[in-house]
Order: sequence, then C-alpha cells, then structure tokens
Amino acid sequence: MILQLIFSLALISLVLLQAKGSGLTKSLNESGAYHSKKGVEKLVFVSTIAMATLFLITSLVNAFLL
Repeated sequence: MILQLIFSLALISLVLLQAKGSGLTKSLNESGAYHSKKGVEKLVFVSTIAMATLFLITSLVNAFLL
C-alpha cells in the first residue's frame, strides 16, 4: 500500500513534467515543430512508462492478493 502511494506520486510528477505547452516540453521546443525525444525528455518519457507499469502491477497485486 505504501509502495503504491510512492509510485502514484512519482507518476503524477512525471506526467506533470510532460504537460503539453508547459514545463519541460515547452522549454525544449520553442518553435512548435515536431521533434524526436532526446536527452532528459526521453528519460522522463521512459520513466513515466516504467512508473505506470509498476503502479499497475502494485494495483493488481493489491486487488487480487491482499
């Protein structure tokens, strides 16, 4: 249960970093043109996917095993 809380807070933080039109995305892409993810932006993107997966797994464990 505590682990799920930690994952959820981390997931919320990572999603807010990726918000369109603000945050990290805006500072890296001032022109508005399409670009590929590089560096920190790619790390945040991959971390968000990993955190969402961990959150899903802990939710399923809590629902079916506890």
